[in-house]
Amino acid sequence: MSQDLIVEQLFESIISGDRPAARSLVHAASRGVPASDLVYELFWPTYELVERLFRQDQLTKLAHRMGTKLLRQLVDQHAARLDLAAPNGRTVFACCGPSEADELGAQMSVDLMEAAGYSVRFAGGGIPADEILAQVHETRPDFLVLFASAPGDLPDIRNIIDTIREIGACPGMRIVVGGGVFNRAEGLAEEIGAHASARDPLELVETISEPLPMSAAKPAERAATPRRVRPAA
Repeated sequence: MSQDLIVEQLFESIISGDRPAARSLVHAASRGVPASDLVYELFWPTYELVERLFRQDQLTKLAHRMGTKLLRQLVDQHAARLDLAAPNGRTVFACCGPSEADELGAQMSVDLMEAAGYSVRFAGGGIPADEILAQVHETRPDFLVLFASAPGDLPDIRNIIDTIREIGACPGMRIVVGGGVFNRAEGLAEEIGAHASARDPLELVETISEPLPMSAAKPAERAATPRRVRPAA
């Protein structure tokens, strides 16, 4: 059975709230497949499909809510199957936008970072900027990862990054952003002062595993005019 067909079947089961069908499909798809592969080959494409159709007004709020909640439950249950690499001594502090869908997308990335050996603190969404900054100052993580799916999340992310730069907090910390809004606006991550961005959980793990180029140590000066985010396709 093709990957696209499995994604479509899981999508149909979760937006209809068919919990037994969704669990059965995931159980069958997981046979003989590394646990991490299931995240970025099944869960992540299904999540992107749900979010894209909802943005395009092709899903009701009810279907979106049922799909998000059921997919998050499946992701939670599957996380226990992930093989954990030996700790690599590097730390991550991650936050995201305020919705449950934001947290679901971020959670998949967090699970894979932890499986790759990173020590991860994940606060979820809706955390005030001053509390994020206080946590950064107190724990001094190697990476600050900020997920955003909506343009409305950008002012707080800009404020956090600007404040970190202005006060010189954690000069060795690398700031990485991810989520739908950055995928839909090319160059936005650099413009707001992040070191890097990632389109999906696998790319995020690869990104934070790469040495930081000298040219990225101080992100380029961003333009004063805010970028207009392109509508999703």
